[in-house]
Amino acid sequence: MALNTPLPTALAALARPSAWPRELRDTLFVLAVTALVVLLQAPHQPLWIMALALALLLGRAGLALQQRPLPGRVLLSGLLLLALLATWGSHGSIWGQQGGTTLIVLLLALKTLELRARRDALVIFFLGFFSLLTLLLHSQSLLTALGIVLALLGLLSALVLAHLPVGRPPLWLAFKLAAVMTALGAPLMLLLFLLFPRFGPLWSLPNDGALGRSGLSDQMQVGQIARLALDQSIAFRVEFEPGQRPTEQQLYFRGPVLSLFDGLVWRPLHGAQPPIIAGANAAAALQVSGQPIRYRLTLEPSNRPWLLALEATPELPAIGGQAARLTPDLQWLAAQPVAELTRFEASAFPNFRLGPLQPDASLQIDLQLPAGFNPRTLQLAADLRQQLGPNSPPQAWVDAVLLRLRTGGYQYTLEPGLFGRHSADEFWFDRRQGFCEHIAASFVVLMRALGIPARVVTGYHGGELNPVDGVWTVRQSDAHAWSEVWLAGQGWVRVDPTAHVAPARTSELARLLAPPGLIEGALINLNPTALAQLRSLWEATNNRWNQWVLNHGQTRQFDWLRQLGIQAPQWHHLLGLLAGLLALAALGAAAWLHWLRPRPDPWLRLLQRARRLLQKQGYPMPPEATPRQLAHALLHGVGAEGGAANANPTATAWADWLLRLEAQRYDPSQRFDLAVLHRQWRHLPPLPVALPSPAHPSPSPRT
Repeated sequence: MALNTPLPTALAALARPSAWPRELRDTLFVLAVTALVVLLQAPHQPLWIMALALALLLGRAGLALQQRPLPGRVLLSGLLLLALLATWGSHGSIWGQQGGTTLIVLLLALKTLELRARRDALVIFFLGFFSLLTLLLHSQSLLTALGIVLALLGLLSALVLAHLPVGRPPLWLAFKLAAVMTALGAPLMLLLFLLFPRFGPLWSLPNDGALGRSGLSDQMQVGQIARLALDQSIAFRVEFEPGQRPTEQQLYFRGPVLSLFDGLVWRPLHGAQPPIIAGANAAAALQVSGQPIRYRLTLEPSNRPWLLALEATPELPAIGGQAARLTPDLQWLAAQPVAELTRFEASAFPNFRLGPLQPDASLQIDLQLPAGFNPRTLQLAADLRQQLGPNSPPQAWVDAVLLRLRTGGYQYTLEPGLFGRHSADEFWFDRRQGFCEHIAASFVVLMRALGIPARVVTGYHGGELNPVDGVWTVRQSDAHAWSEVWLAGQGWVRVDPTAHVAPARTSELARLLAPPGLIEGALINLNPTALAQLRSLWEATNNRWNQWVLNHGQTRQFDWLRQLGIQAPQWHHLLGLLAGLLALAALGAAAWLHWLRPRPDPWLRLLQRARRLLQKQGYPMPPEATPRQLAHALLHGVGAEGGAANANPTATAWADWLLRLEAQRYDPSQRFDLAVLHRQWRHLPPLPVALPSPAHPSPSPRT
């Protein structure tokens, strides 16, 4: 294509890739691989970053197709300044996880505008490798890993092409070499992954504190949990011991407990640093009985400190090397926000008793209501107290309110509309519909108005059993809110008012879901069974990835060392084992290379021995002399007495042997084992010494 080729003509040339020049083909391939690396960053970058980066790559492709000159330094400097300012404006810094990653993506796209020589291509490749590494700071899921492997093969293929400057090597050859390189490096990568010590903060980079994840919050405003019903992402997975699966009514995973209410927002009592339950306080706060349920819970990153344990879990192992904390209201908290995949094993006791059995001062906070809110609900409480009698037991008042929920025409819905200042009044008297937090919050307000200590508990309820691996998958859409009331002699008792409005929510785990989108709806209508099976298979595969790869930490490494007989393993034991295995691998590689080394031809080695012997006896021959030339020198040389050498039987025997050596190699009718010539060599007479002669003829060429 000529310089300044019109763009339509250049685009028409894309239909003939076999006719592309080598430089154009390789440039477009590098741009395509770079675009793949940039697109992998799309879920973690602002929209303008993707638009600007892809626009730069498309512009560079247009320049390559039309063979136009690349932009000068002034334009590149302006674009670089724009990238720096835009990154600073979006993240407030060009450093850190977010700002640094954004800048790397922009620099990668900008560098393609300087792609002139192999040196520039190498810079692009290594920027691409670094950009792929930053993806692991955002996500380490199986889907992310597959994308990184695909982009890695593309970058390695482009790197191979850059080191094949001669000719026009096909793309499939470069991809094959890249795949072989990856396969050869995979064992070393696997060995380092399995045995390289995890040094805590030195092993993983901390996430930016500003990065929030979807999930429960430490406060609740009416309508907040309803938004989680639209989120189908996974919150955690649970594996139960065989035969110990709890009933649907027992699948409550406890999160933040909310006692403080200002009329609009519910908040926890203890804040970010709750007291630790230990010793006698633990026994007084929580008493368990019956058979425990063993389970393993794998918690997805949430950047929240709470550990969503099954009710009621009295003990948890250390998380991240630090002890987990249990609050007096039975919420488990990690020492640090959960920023990576976390797995723990524990035992839950469905039969438990929580809190004091007799009234004390700690219950007063769970009776407080803000002044000036929900007057009709307060009047409803007064009416119920008068109807049932002021001396009625609190359990009778609880039963009366639950009966009202069952028979009063209340509905469980995902879209109850916006609630105003008096949210409990609107639920009980106006709307008569709501999601779980509407129902639980209104129930707690009414209980407090009746003089019964009550609080809101948030967490997750239910889940979905994966038929492929038997693991319970709990999604954000399973987020739930329920209530606890305090009764004398019983302590805190769970009351789920949603179960009385929509019994299927707790008995059949039927959650409300948003209507499917266009594509998802079409797939469901086409074959809902196949779609469900594919989803279960993918989630089971992803769970195995989480357990075998992401959850491979120091604990599992030390377990391996214990199996090898080390009773108290430390990180230096891992280093020693790793060094030993690497040494064995190096010795194995050296032995393999020694086995594959070029071996001299036995026939050539025998010819070389004969040539050296002739040179030692005074027959100078060039290194490339053939057996026939050596025989000719022996037969036509000058003997010790000045006669013809061919009269010497010793020279004749040697010449015959050399001719048989030639026949063994080149005469198909004379093929025989080379060992025969070795045996004949040992029985040949001593070779005569050649005497110098002025008329000594030079050896004739082989005929």
